[in-house]
Amino acid sequence: METEKIFISADRRAKIIAWIVIVIFFLIYYTVMAMLAPAKKMETLRREYGYKQDVNNPTDDRIFTDSTYLDLLHKKSFLQSRVTMAATDSIYLSISLPDSTLKLEISGVTVHRAQIRRINISTLFSGSDNYIILSMLSSPLTISRNFSSIKKEPLMIRMAPKDTSEYVPDIIPDTADYEPVNYIMEMDNGIRLHIYQEDKLKPCDGLYRSLFDIYHRMRYAAKIFLRVITFRVPEYQPYIKLRIPRSDAKIIYRALPEKGQIALYF
Repeated sequence: METEKIFISADRRAKIIAWIVIVIFFLIYYTVMAMLAPAKKMETLRREYGYKQDVNNPTDDRIFTDSTYLDLLHKKSFLQSRVTMAATDSIYLSISLPDSTLKLEISGVTVHRAQIRRINISTLFSGSDNYIILSMLSSPLTISRNFSSIKKEPLMIRMAPKDTSEYVPDIIPDTADYEPVNYIMEMDNGIRLHIYQEDKLKPCDGLYRSLFDIYHRMRYAAKIFLRVITFRVPEYQPYIKLRIPRSDAKIIYRALPEKGQIALYF
C-alpha cells in the first residue's frame, strides 16, 4: 500500500514539473514574440516610408541626423497634413506635442483649442528613425474605429407639450454631463490615440480611467495571445496617450466624424 502511494506521489510530482516546464517555455516564447513585434513594425515602416536613395543623385546620409534639417522636416510634414485636411469640408484635429495643444479646425480655421496636461508616447516615436516617422506623418492619420466611455451622438427623448400652457423649462440637469470621458481612437496605420480626462470631478473618476485603460490593455493582450499561439509575430500598435480637461475631451470626441482625420506634430 505504501509503495502504491509512493508511485502515485511520484507520478503527480512528474506531472506538476511537466506543467511548470510547459508554462515557463510558453512564457519565454510569448515574451520573445512580443519583443519582436516593435522590430517587425519598424521594418514595415522602413519599407514603406524609408528614404529611397537615388543612384544618379546620391544623398549624404548624415543629413538625416542633422537637427536643423529634421526640425524643418517636422514642420513640413505637419503642414502637409494640415493642408491636405483643409482641402476637405470636414472638421479635423491638429495635435502639436511641443506646444501641448490640440486644435479642432475647419478649412484651416481653429474652432476649438485644448491644452494637453500630460503626454505619454510609445518608444517607437522617440527612439526610431526620425525620417521614417516624419514621412509617415506627412499625410493625415485617419480614424478607423473608436472605443469610448461616452456615446458619440447622445440622444435625449422628451415629450413635446400640447400647447404653451403645458411648457415647463428644463430644471433637471443633464446626468450624462457627469460621465467620465475617456476614449481611444485607432488609426488606419495602427497608431492608437488615447485621450483621457485629466480633472477629477468625482473621487471615482481616477478609478474609472484606470479601469478603462486596463480593459483595453487586456483586449490588446488578447489579440497578441491569439497571434502568438498561431506562431505569428503580434502586430505592434504604437500609442500616444494624452490627458486634457474633461470638457475639451468631450467636445473633441463628439465633433470629429467617425472617419475623421488627424495631423500630428512631434
